[in-house]
Amino acid sequence: MNDSTDHASIPEKDRPAGPVDNNVAWGSDVAAQMLRRMDIPWIALNPGASYRGLHDSLVNHLGNERPGILMCLHEEHAVAIAHGYAKATGKPLAVALHSNVGLMHGSMAIFNAWCDRQPMLILGATGPVDAAARRPWIDWVHTSQDQGALVRDFIKWDDQPASVAALPESFLRARQQMETGPKGPVYVCLDAAIQEEKIEGRFTFPDVARYAPPPPPRPDADALASAAQLLLEARRPVILFGRGRRDRAAWRWT
Repeated sequence: MNDSTDHASIPEKDRPAGPVDNNVAWGSDVAAQMLRRMDIPWIALNPGASYRGLHDSLVNHLGNERPGILMCLHEEHAVAIAHGYAKATGKPLAVALHSNVGLMHGSMAIFNAWCDRQPMLILGATGPVDAAARRPWIDWVHTSQDQGALVRDFIKWDDQPASVAALPESFLRARQQMETGPKGPVYVCLDAAIQEEKIEGRFTFPDVARYAPPPPPRPDADALASAAQLLLEARRPVILFGRGRRDRAAWRWT
């Protein structure tokens, strides 16, 4: 998979037929813009109506680049792609899962990523929480009061922002959580009605750089010195090493 998502790298068949609309006019445009501003290169998904607004913005507002869409045949495949990408590159991808049914499909792969401590931003979606805005039957069976409860035991953090204005902070907090060690998947559920909400006036985005993940914690200096002394004095030391970090910097002696 090529990490580059410039327009030239996108196959002709995957480009929008018409010009993209650069105006941030809908709630889903804000969500799509946050993915770009957080430097998410790709989003793996199996299309679903609960996030049709986000799908529309990814194509017609962002032009299917930064992030580019990775079309998948199953939600579990989408999560597994993000898992493998994070493990190979150390960087997170986004995943979109359709409502409660897509989240249930993807839950096994989410659990795998959780066990493997791999970061990814999982975007779920629900039918309108406002019952008055739901279409008969179909929106009702695709709306859950607490969708995150399905996976809360094996993700780092979840949220369901209740307004367009709350979307940026939700995404930024999700990024902080998933990229702070030990890393892991996070889940943000997007209300279908909020995705399709019209924005009046100019939308102001926060500075993403101000919400960077914190540096990893350091071990206590006295504890390190004590451990080193024990090793120096040991005649036949045995070290049982568990899980460690995967990047080269962690193994560099300083």
